[in-house]
Formats: sequence, structure tokens, C-alpha cells
Amino acid sequence: MDQALGLFLYGMSLLAMGGIYSILALGLNAQWGFAGLFNAGIAGFAAVGAYTYAILTTADSPFHYGGLGLPLVVGELVAMALSGVIAGVIGAICIRLRADYLAIATIGIAEIIKLILKNETALTNGPRGINKIPRTWEHLTEERFYSSWPMSMFNTPEGWSAFFDSLPAWWWQPFFAGTVIVIMLIFYFLLERARLSPWGRMMAAIRDNEISARAAGKDVTGRRIEAFILGAVIMGMGGALLAQHLRLIEPTNTFDPAKMTFLVWVMLIAGGSGNNRGAILGGFLVWVLWSGSELMIKGSIDIIASVFSDWDPAILQTRAGFLRMLLIGLLLQLVLQKYPGGILPEKRPAVSGRKES
Repeated sequence: MDQALGLFLYGMSLLAMGGIYSILALGLNAQWGFAGLFNAGIAGFAAVGAYTYAILTTADSPFHYGGLGLPLVVGELVAMALSGVIAGVIGAICIRLRADYLAIATIGIAEIIKLILKNETALTNGPRGINKIPRTWEHLTEERFYSSWPMSMFNTPEGWSAFFDSLPAWWWQPFFAGTVIVIMLIFYFLLERARLSPWGRMMAAIRDNEISARAAGKDVTGRRIEAFILGAVIMGMGGALLAQHLRLIEPTNTFDPAKMTFLVWVMLIAGGSGNNRGAILGGFLVWVLWSGSELMIKGSIDIIASVFSDWDPAILQTRAGFLRMLLIGLLLQLVLQKYPGGILPEKRPAVSGRKES
């Protein structure tokens, strides 16, 4: 029974994290898949969303600014809005750069964001980060929530405390995973509507032939800024959900570009750039493989250590993270050899009543 429960909870964790990374991949698809914008600063926008949500919703703390006690939904909305505002400022300055130069610029901006979060200790607690971040559904068990409106309308604090004590400690996990999936599906349907709209067709035209689009009188720069902001807004929400899932965020390891930005790009390319379904498929597929690779590498190191008793396994243990990156890179190579456009390649919107091709 305990083993079955452990597998169930592990599955819920995979579902939640797969959904969060799929949201980040959808945001990147809005930028790269729709508009051809090479954003290498995914970790920076996710960090903005995560820290904004954490600061607005955490309880009062002597270590960082907070204690606003705002509702979780408000924190998520502000996280998306602030990510969009920062993307708008960045886009107005950098969006005219070509793909490789835009990538360099976004890498630099992401590092600037990380340095700000690391050094503004009064606001973010610096490298120690912010903990006790309220998580959707689980937050209901905190006294500051069930003793205030609207939960106080339905029961007393003592009654709520007794009710939550009667539930298993993990009751919130399937609800949180379900909430992440619902948010992911909302973004998916909205992006599909955008892709099939005249705006989406115009974005595809700009991406494929910028000169012809300009000759046709299209505002190429304005449309690209819109796509950049749209993707950043979605990434901000992904960052807020990641902060909820982890409950502890810090600028160095949580938002490591070598992990987060790299993984999201692999997810989109493997799943299918330009295809929202491909972004979701890649998000879940790569995250499951990334999580499974940790168990596989640890098991392999233990086997090697048992066979070669005079060999120190710490040599490989300290390099396990790099081995995982190597495995994911090999996976991407294998996928692209068989599916050059990704597992689910882009499908053009129907024209004049014809089916998509």
C-alpha cells in the first residue's frame, strides 16, 4: 500500500512539473514558433514571475519584503503582468536584432535579472531565497487563510483545523496537479485561437518572409513585440506555478539557465516548433525522461561501484548533472534524425476552407 501511494504521489509530481514545463514551452512557442524570436532568457522571465508571486503572497518575514497576504490568484495575475511589462521594455529595445544577436541580448538580460534577485537582499533575501511560498490548495491548511474571509464564513478556525487534520497529508497533491493541467489547457486553447486567427497567419508570414511582410504594409516590429510579450506573460505564469510547487526559490540553482532554458528549448524542438500540441508533448516527454535519467544514472553509478570496489563512485556522482544533460542532448539528436520538424511538426492553418496540411 505504501509503495502504491509513493508511486501515485511521484506520478502527481511528474504531472505537475510536466505541466509547468509545458506552460513554459507554450510561452516559448509563442515567441519562436509563431514569430521566430530566439529567446534564450526563459529562466529570467520565469524568475520574475516566481519572485513576484512569492513576494505578494507569502506571510510576513524578517528576511525579505512580503507579508502583503494577497490572494494567490492576484499574485499569479501580477506575476504575468510584470513579466509582460519587462518583456515590452526589452522588446522595444532589442526586438530589431537578428536571431543570434537577440539570443545574446536575452541571455544577458536574464543574467541581469538573476543578479538583481541575488543582490537585493531586502527584497528577495538574496542567495538564501524565499521559502514557505503558498501552494494552491495546500494553502487552505494555513491558519492565516482559513481564519479569514471567505473561509471564515463557512466554519470556525478550530473547525477548519480539525477538518484538515482528518485528511491525509497528501490530499492537495492531485488537486494541485489538476490545477496546473487546467491552466496549461487554457493557455493551449487561447494560443490555438491566436494561431488560427488573422494575427496568427500574419505572424507566420512575418516569420517566414519578413521582407514580403514589410512590403505588404505589415507592422513587423509591432507584431514581434506582441509575440514576445505574449510568450513572456505565459512564462511568468509558469514561474509562479514553479514557485508554488517548490515552495522555496533562490536565484542561482532554481533558475539555472543551463537547466531551465536548455530543457524548455529541447522540449519545444523535440515536440514540434510551431505546434502547440507539440510543445505540450515535448514538455511532458522530456520532463519524464529528465526525471527518470536521475534514477537511471544513480543506479548505474551504484552498479559500477559494486563491480569495481576499489573505485571511488564520487567521481561520477559529482558529474551526474552533466551526464543527464548529455543524455537529453543525445535524445534530441535521435528525435531530430527521425522527426526533423519534431514529433508533431507544425500544421499550417486552413486556407479557403481547405483542411490543414
